[in-house]
Amino acid sequence: MTPDDQDLVRARQKSRSKVLALLLAAFVVLMFAITIAKIKAGFG
Repeated sequence: MTPDDQDLVRARQKSRSKVLALLLAAFVVLMFAITIAKIKAGFG
């Protein structure tokens, strides 16, 4: 692999990791909101 190829791979990995981090954060927020809604509704 040339240095240019390595830079391209690193950029793709960085981009992919950012997307996965955002998806994980969205999932955590969703679970938190569902939990709060259940507690307020009296099902918890």
